[in-house]
Amino acid sequence: MSKIALFPGTFDPFTLGHLSLVERGLQIVDEVIVAIGINLDKKTIFTTEQRLEMIFRLFKDNPKVQVATYTGLTVDCAKAKGAGFILRGIRSVADFEYEKNIANVNREISGLETVVLFTDPEYSYISSSIVRDLWVHGKSIDNFVPKNLYINEYKK
Repeated sequence: MSKIALFPGTFDPFTLGHLSLVERGLQIVDEVIVAIGINLDKKTIFTTEQRLEMIFRLFKDNPKVQVATYTGLTVDCAKAKGAGFILRGIRSVADFEYEKNIANVNREISGLETVVLFTDPEYSYISSSIVRDLWVHGKSIDNFVPKNLYINEYKK
């Protein structure tokens, strides 16, 4: 039986920190599904389709990484995709408290365990919101996103 982890997030945009978590997650599970959560209340700069395309292109040559979108609860998506785990990253103490509470609720309502990886130190200050802000204001984000994300093909 293969071990599949669902890695949920908005990924607006997908950062080097996200990439590191996927790569490191594949050291402990057989497959990672990068699941783009669609939350109409959350303001994003890239459309769902653009984020899906960017991440799909990033992993197109890796059969161990799938990319999907979902609405609703993360645990429902994980169950529907056959994932036995939820993969999450922690950058700070604040992230820890939040992720601990979500993991406990998810386990209570679905039985799914959350696998938490601490962000590599060199990426601990990178967040999608910071990268978004830099990009919108015309600053280079090359040091924060994967080289083959092709983010500059998308309009600001």
